[in-house]
Amino acid sequence: MAILFLFKPPFFLYIILIIMFPWMLKAYMTDADALLRIKKSLNDPEPLDSWKLGTQPCDEVIRWVGLVCTNGIVSNLHLKSMSLSGNIDLNALSQMPGLRIISLENNSFSGPIPEFNKLGSLKGLYLSRNQYSGEIPPDYFANMNSLKKIWFDRNKFTGKIPSSIAQLPNLLELHLEENQFSGQIPPIGQRSLQSLNLSYNNLTGEIPTGLIRFDASSFEENPGLCGAKFGKVCHIKTPLTAAKRKEKPSKKFLRIEYLLMLVSLIILVLMVVGIFVLARRRKDNSETIGIMERNNLEGSVGLTICSIGRPEAIPGQQGFGAGQASLLAKKKAAAVDLMLLNNTKGVFRLSDVLKAAAEVLGNGSLGSSYKATMSNGMTVVVKRLKEMTLIDKNGFEGEMMKLGRLNHPNILSPLACHYRKQEKLLIYDYIPTGSLLYLLHGDRGERHAELNWYARLKIIQGIAQGMGYIHTELATLELPHGNLKSSNVLIGPGYQPLVVDFGLHPMIDKHYVANALAAYKAPEAVENRQVSPKSDVYCLGIVILEVLTGKFPSQYVNSGQRGTDVVQWVKSAMEERREVELLDPEITGSSKCIGEMRKLLHIGAACTESDPEYRVDIRDVICSIENIQGGDERAIQMVSSLGDRYDDAASTISDASYLSFAAEAKTGNNELAQRNNDTFGYRVS
Repeated sequence: MAILFLFKPPFFLYIILIIMFPWMLKAYMTDADALLRIKKSLNDPEPLDSWKLGTQPCDEVIRWVGLVCTNGIVSNLHLKSMSLSGNIDLNALSQMPGLRIISLENNSFSGPIPEFNKLGSLKGLYLSRNQYSGEIPPDYFANMNSLKKIWFDRNKFTGKIPSSIAQLPNLLELHLEENQFSGQIPPIGQRSLQSLNLSYNNLTGEIPTGLIRFDASSFEENPGLCGAKFGKVCHIKTPLTAAKRKEKPSKKFLRIEYLLMLVSLIILVLMVVGIFVLARRRKDNSETIGIMERNNLEGSVGLTICSIGRPEAIPGQQGFGAGQASLLAKKKAAAVDLMLLNNTKGVFRLSDVLKAAAEVLGNGSLGSSYKATMSNGMTVVVKRLKEMTLIDKNGFEGEMMKLGRLNHPNILSPLACHYRKQEKLLIYDYIPTGSLLYLLHGDRGERHAELNWYARLKIIQGIAQGMGYIHTELATLELPHGNLKSSNVLIGPGYQPLVVDFGLHPMIDKHYVANALAAYKAPEAVENRQVSPKSDVYCLGIVILEVLTGKFPSQYVNSGQRGTDVVQWVKSAMEERREVELLDPEITGSSKCIGEMRKLLHIGAACTESDPEYRVDIRDVICSIENIQGGDERAIQMVSSLGDRYDDAASTISDASYLSFAAEAKTGNNELAQRNNDTFGYRVS
């Protein structure tokens, strides 16, 4: 009877429930439960004080620090620079189905690499600047086909680079520098790979064919690497048997050797004669001129960059006259030179530029850019513009003199120019930090880490000031700037923005201008082919939204199929009053200035109003941005607690007045104006 009782339905179900309860609990774990378990597994998790029971991770008002949410689900875990350590709970991580990016950069995690490879849906894994050590198993990445970005630099990993990296089909970025990896580099060669750094390790042997396109700096401080890129021959030892060592060459073999030696001698003589003839011809020619395409000699400017595909395909170029570049001569009767627009950086000639060590920086919508370091140590950027065929030499030089005279702390005017019928050269001072585009989307180093709210506000304020100056000085132009975008904002010391490539609209071929200038992405230009200074304002709004959200705008791509439509995205979020969700997580570590961020977001939205009649004026934009409070730079760091609230009292403009500000824009009382710049190419892949 007792045995039969055990198999009665109610009792039997109780036993099943007891056995299945732990599994069911695990299966229904929420993101909040998983995150709290992760917090518990860490040593001294004080920076995660906002992770508290009874609150929601993806709360629209006060979100848990370090999270990015998509549709109420945690998609990104950013725990960068929080002094965290311990053994992170991987079981809890595996219960977060929406998780796509994990960033633990600049913390104190140590020991063997955790089994993040169990999270097969990850797209980005950032473990830089920790203390992880030991070997990574060869098949570690075998089941991570979605992984695109691997940043393991500045740890203490040893052993060979995992061979399974070569099997990742979507790999975009691989950074393993400053570890202790050894042995040969596995056959990595995905065409999708855009960024690579294996420097400062103990790697040996030859570089795989698929990685030859990357700069030598990606492999530096690996003494055991060899090949043409390092000027070191790779010796392949082939063992010989004793019998082969003693074998004497036959007479037939000796005859073949002598024949090959004779052919080689003839070829050598012909080469010497050819070099002598070329040298004599070159001596008879006079000056060399500008930058010229190989297949378009007449009417161009005389420097040829050979085999230009992607800019990064020709790194380390040694000069315009060697390897990648060839100088063409011109007849004595037509001497040409640069037209200096200002001499603040000294006086130089076209010949000085042509003799300079040069490298391709990038290809933009208006042309290509080259970095040239002259013999006196001065470094400039040479920009080659093709689509300017509607203007004669006098008109071109007159416009360039007007641009060269402009002087403001937030603009970069050209130093010199050169006119040819088919193309023109503009020469600018070289800004080593690069563009705002690179700083936001390409740089993962210390400069990007320092791009906090204070720095971003300073950049936006500087851009607005520069645009205001350009609109005042070039007020007679239909588009005073015409091409404002983040790639045409260079970043100087102290995050001082420099707006470039302004005032070129009147010189550009009308059939090409819509594809060349960012201002033609404004709604009125797309729909009616009409542009005005308000089109510049639209571009300024795009830049503001890009800086605040950290998203790459689809408005920068002619097809519109890549990036994020930041205008529509922000508009939808504002209608649903969830603006905070749009902000880049890297600037929302503290909620002290979130109110100010929201106000700047509203300014950016007002700048991108679809109807130019209701779009605010550039002067009102500048005034409104200047009223945004940046706070103390030292105070704006990743410190968060649940008790933090919006500190709007520090601002001179309230949320209500900003709603009023947006409403007034609808009636035409306030208008915002902005600008767009052409790709300057600094470090943009």
